[in-house]
Amino acid sequence: MHVLIAGATGYLGRFLCAEYARRGHHVTALVRNTARAEGLADLLLKAEATRPDTLCGVMDGVDLVVSSLGITRQADGVGYWDVDYQANLNLMREAEAAGVKRFAYVHVLQAEAMAGVPLVDAKAAFVTALQASDMPATVIAPSGYFSDMSEILSMARAGRVWLFGDGTQHLNPIHGADLAAAIADATDAGRGWVEIGGPDVMTQNQIARAAFAALGKQPRITYLPDALRRTALAVLPILPRRASGPARFFLTALGMDMVAPRFGTRRLADHFAGLAAEAPRQEKGSRT
Repeated sequence: MHVLIAGATGYLGRFLCAEYARRGHHVTALVRNTARAEGLADLLLKAEATRPDTLCGVMDGVDLVVSSLGITRQADGVGYWDVDYQANLNLMREAEAAGVKRFAYVHVLQAEAMAGVPLVDAKAAFVTALQASDMPATVIAPSGYFSDMSEILSMARAGRVWLFGDGTQHLNPIHGADLAAAIADATDAGRGWVEIGGPDVMTQNQIARAAFAALGKQPRITYLPDALRRTALAVLPILPRRASGPARFFLTALGMDMVAPRFGTRRLADHFAGLAAEAPRQEKGSRT
């Protein structure tokens, strides 16, 4: 099978390329910068999904498109509607024209509860268009990535973790390699919609404590009134979109449970421990 990965140089995209290659598929990575993608796939195709004219012919002979294409921070004059919606729509139209057999898209869990958040609205609009297409589709809604948890480890490294409310919201983020495997399973099985989380359901408190444990530090957690989070959400829409976009998403997600069916074997505590052990080596390397 010939698989094209869009968003291939991102956190999840790299794992998707590796997973489909591991399963014996021919993998094409669609990238803007080939220098960043060396060794990533059997074939690198340079194109910009925001420009439909650069996509002509890129999907000829492709059986499956998997798109993790999206942005967290709006920069370079492009926003969520340019990338998360329109660029993916451009990919979908090209896939339809090329007769691609299935289009898989990485969405977000609890999107319906986050209506009004620009990043989520753009993704949801594309999902609506994808599901209206005659082309078979798989929509994947992950609970969150291990990479999203790095901020908690950074706060713990600085000496204190700040949480809103009482820190009892539950979530089960998933490692990129486990998520890539679950996505490949879903596309192999022809599933239409799948929600995916990691193996451990943890409270925000437990995640903070796992970060301190990985660093060998005593937990120091400060709880901010949840009213501050809600006030920030009310004020953010009037701020420049480059700053407010990601904050609106993360502050909204922090106020709810983000739990999906469990999958995978990689545990967040082990991930934190690996990052904690890696930091001193990086610091030593920077001094030599």
